[in-house]
Amino acid sequence: MAIKRVHIYVSGRVQGVWFRATAQGIAIDENLTGWVRNLRDSRVEIVAEGEETGLQALVKWCHIGSDAAEVSDVDDTWSDPTFEFGAFLSGETA
Repeated sequence: MAIKRVHIYVSGRVQGVWFRATAQGIAIDENLTGWVRNLRDSRVEIVAEGEETGLQALVKWCHIGSDAAEVSDVDDTWSDPTFEFGAFLSGETA
C-alpha cells in the first residue's frame, strides 16, 4: 500500500471535547506520523502521513469525532508524503 499525506481541517464543536487527544490516539493506532492542533477560528487542523488505509480511517473518524464533538465539515487534501515526521504529536493552538 502506498504512503500518502493528508491535510485535514475539521469544523464544528471540535475544541474542548477531547477531539485532539482522540485523533492522536487513532493516528498512533494506525501507525501514522504528523500532528494535530486547535486553530483560533475553532477548527482543528491535522497533518498526517502513513499507509493510505490508515489515513482513510483517520479521515473517516474525523467525520464522526470524539463522543462530545459535533462535526459540521471535514476538508481533506491529499498529497505526496514529505517524511518529515518521526511521531504523531498533539500541539497547542495556532
